[in-house]
Amino acid sequence: MSQAVLSLARILVVVLFCVSGAQKLMNPAGVVGAVSGKGLPYPEVLAYLTIAAELGLGLLIALGFYARAASVLLAVFTVATIVFFHNFWSMTGDAARTNQIQALKNLSIVGGLLMIAAAGPGRFALNRR
Repeated sequence: MSQAVLSLARILVVVLFCVSGAQKLMNPAGVVGAVSGKGLPYPEVLAYLTIAAELGLGLLIALGFYARAASVLLAVFTVATIVFFHNFWSMTGDAARTNQIQALKNLSIVGGLLMIAAAGPGRFALNRR
């Protein structure tokens, strides 16, 4: 049973990334705009890297294919989103409160991703590295 729970947890941790990545894939111009709005360089490149990270790494983890490596990469990506997009420490009022919640949510997700990296994908995976 614990192997089934581990596999289910692995999938549930990345549902958010897969859905978000698929939505971004349908509107890459919106992602470019969001990246541009933060003043980051090469917004087109970063937009497509974002889509690849969310959808690609999310699917790898969900399938259990190189899940350890993919979860570490997705954790790094998620920390970067906290720093560049949910930087509540430089905001005030409602924006600060909303982004603090988003940052803490992302930090919790990073914890789940690191658990996958530590425990592996479980028995029900395309590979068990």
